[in-house]
Amino acid sequence: MNTGELVELAQQLRVDSVRASAAAGSGHPTSSMSAADLMAVLLANHFRYDFDRPEHPGNDRFVLSKGHASPLLYAAYKAAGAIDDEELLTFRKIGSRLEGHPTPRRLPWVETATGSLGQGLPVGVGIALSGKRLDRTGYRVWVLTGDSELAEGSVWEAAEHAGHEHLDNLTAIVDVNRLGQRGATRHGHDLDAYARRFQAFGWHTVEVDGHDVDAIERAYGEAESTKGQPTVIIARTLKGKGVADIEDREGLHGKPLKNADDAIEELGGVRDLRVQVHEPQAARMLHAVRTGHLELPRWDKGSEEEGVATRDAYGQALAALGTGRGDVVALDGEVGDSTRTEFFAKEHPDRYFECYIAEQQMVAAAVGLAARGWVPYATTFAAFLTRAHDFVRMASISGAGINLVGSHAGVAIGQDGPSQMGLEDLAMMRAVYGSTVLYPCDANQTAHLVAAMADLDGVRYLRTNRGESPVIYGPEEEFPIGGSKVLRSSARDRMTVVAAGVTVHEALKAADALDREGIQVRVIDLYSVKPVDRDTLRQAAEDTGCLMTVEDHHEEGGLGDAVLDAFCDGRPVPRLVRLAVRTMPGSASPDEQLHAAGIDAESIATAGRLLVEQSVTP
Repeated sequence: MNTGELVELAQQLRVDSVRASAAAGSGHPTSSMSAADLMAVLLANHFRYDFDRPEHPGNDRFVLSKGHASPLLYAAYKAAGAIDDEELLTFRKIGSRLEGHPTPRRLPWVETATGSLGQGLPVGVGIALSGKRLDRTGYRVWVLTGDSELAEGSVWEAAEHAGHEHLDNLTAIVDVNRLGQRGATRHGHDLDAYARRFQAFGWHTVEVDGHDVDAIERAYGEAESTKGQPTVIIARTLKGKGVADIEDREGLHGKPLKNADDAIEELGGVRDLRVQVHEPQAARMLHAVRTGHLELPRWDKGSEEEGVATRDAYGQALAALGTGRGDVVALDGEVGDSTRTEFFAKEHPDRYFECYIAEQQMVAAAVGLAARGWVPYATTFAAFLTRAHDFVRMASISGAGINLVGSHAGVAIGQDGPSQMGLEDLAMMRAVYGSTVLYPCDANQTAHLVAAMADLDGVRYLRTNRGESPVIYGPEEEFPIGGSKVLRSSARDRMTVVAAGVTVHEALKAADALDREGIQVRVIDLYSVKPVDRDTLRQAAEDTGCLMTVEDHHEEGGLGDAVLDAFCDGRPVPRLVRLAVRTMPGSASPDEQLHAAGIDAESIATAGRLLVEQSVTP
């Protein structure tokens, strides 16, 4: 399109943003209007995409990081012929695909859910990594961000990662409209303040008038020709551009225009321009290629005198999975020697991504890789995943299929102390919509669950332990998701101990001690914490009358609450005792930590005696 046509297209995008928000009675038209010229030039002259084939491997990828500006995105879809005017005016209405903030669950052209600011660029980095190192199909990733969200630390994790990886297939477009939600941003229209920051992370920077379509055209061309560096286009814009009464005015964020009809008339009225978006480059389809037969590592039952750490089993299983499946990729937060992701890195360096100590970026990159059809496993200490929780939450909203693995869980890690102990992770991951939460107790169980995770939907979480554990299952044992293992039972059981991970072995030792005293105890390994095995738990409650949960985790939201979920259908809740970490740990040996927390074999046996004694009717 030429200059005049681009100006007209930008005005149409503004008008349609105002119309959609007015029809909804809510939305962010002023935030959409500021970026309309940036979007018009991109859509008409630079974006390569087949809207009829969103899965085309040669398609460019666009991420609207400032997801509240969704009216602009939907107006662009209309201009491209992907939606019609009737659908545009269903914005924010029940049943509409055009949600207040875009999600790929509703629209096939959306790469990732946005709306929690500061996430679009990190995910865009993940998509660009896929294009640069894995897909190699020549597509470009465009990310439109707002200036307010540049206050988020996650943006600078992404900026550093992109600079380090020389992602010259990535272009960030910053809509510097000066105004946030409650007033002016930190740097206002000081474009150089943003440029200096990006330059420090190795980006090529272009400062531009965001309402000069010819300058924008030149800037995009410069970005496409820049090699060896990602490019950021820092555009000075005005919020509410084009309507005198609202242009560059505070207090109008997130509000439809009061005089929408007048604003539309001032913008030149309703238009129906159509854009012929450039075709993507020819590229091979990306398939999930299986490169060999999957042979998981095997350990003989009871053969390891000192046991095998589940983190070691995880690392070996992940490396084997990478050999068996060409679509598996691994990411780590600079702790690969501890998490054992280094085993995968040595076997498959081309599919390994070191994210350094940037957990938000690690999870975001996993989401971006998943959007391109890969099966990512992202690993760090369980405790450190907490700082990336918002990215996990947004991954769920996206419907992203990612595998997260948290090592060094619970007080059992020992002397490192509470800052390193994952004691909230089960609760955090269980609360995520559609998640799967797994906690294996031995090496063979870990290996099988690592492989099973790859074929699940949504967010999957596996918890591993630092210390060695006895091998109690044979390599041929099966561990269905949503299942459990009854390790000990009899017709004379007087209570049931439900455990997972490290506490399974403590529960077995306690059961042995109680058995010598004539107290039979059923032991359930609840390795699938979500979904939980309701049938087995209900049967145990019916048979034994008493349940005791034992977990290396805080009491709130973990194993005990998962067990309670089995009794939320109106049936009587059995007598339940919950052993969990209720105090703030210090530094001590693993055995001392378990005892201090009251979750070791001795504590379980003591609680069991008391529970059985109190359950006896005189």
